[in-house]
Amino acid sequence: MREPRQLHMPLDLPASLSRESFVAAPCNATALAMIDQPDWPDGKLVLTGPEGAGKTHMLHIWAERAGAALTDGASLAQADPEALASQDRVAIDNAEAVASSATAQQSLFHLHNLLAARQGRLLLAARAPVRDWGLALPDLASRLQAATHVTLAPPDDTLLAAVLTKLFADRQIRVSDALIPFLLARMERSLAYAQTLVAQLDAEALARKKPVSRALAADVMKMSINSQ
Repeated sequence: MREPRQLHMPLDLPASLSRESFVAAPCNATALAMIDQPDWPDGKLVLTGPEGAGKTHMLHIWAERAGAALTDGASLAQADPEALASQDRVAIDNAEAVASSATAQQSLFHLHNLLAARQGRLLLAARAPVRDWGLALPDLASRLQAATHVTLAPPDDTLLAAVLTKLFADRQIRVSDALIPFLLARMERSLAYAQTLVAQLDAEALARKKPVSRALAADVMKMSINSQ
């Protein structure tokens, strides 16, 4: 029996996290409107939603426009809160990871207070609401729970179709009208997977010297499942 072939993403087209590459849709409209606002209540905002909903992309959009420091919850245990706060704008991805470290929680608590004193802005993204992070520092939990929370819904078919179409266009790949519905009926419901899938299809089409088709997509998806 032939061993399943591993698929590799080409490295020449990294995922774009710019404002121009973000596809707006009803499932992310409220969150997008919030990060476009210059001010938030008490200067802090928490974005929540499942993996692949676009939270990380939104953090990068805001950080680029606001000139913010960008970090993640797992790194806060080694971070210098005063250095981060000196930029007045801080974005933290995977913010729930601070719950795994008492040092990280203390660092975030100190950062929160420094930014509040400077009338700065703090943007956090996580899969779950603050109440579900398991924070052991009550003062930090109460301050973050007081922040404005906006939840991103999982991407719907309209958004996924638009993203797939754009990803193929970015790679100058022409596909049939039937391919997008074929992929939507079988793919994981996330923007991150959409990027991975298009990259895999591109790589496999080049390797086989064939166009991207439904038959090729079926093979790629089967190989992906077998290689897990």
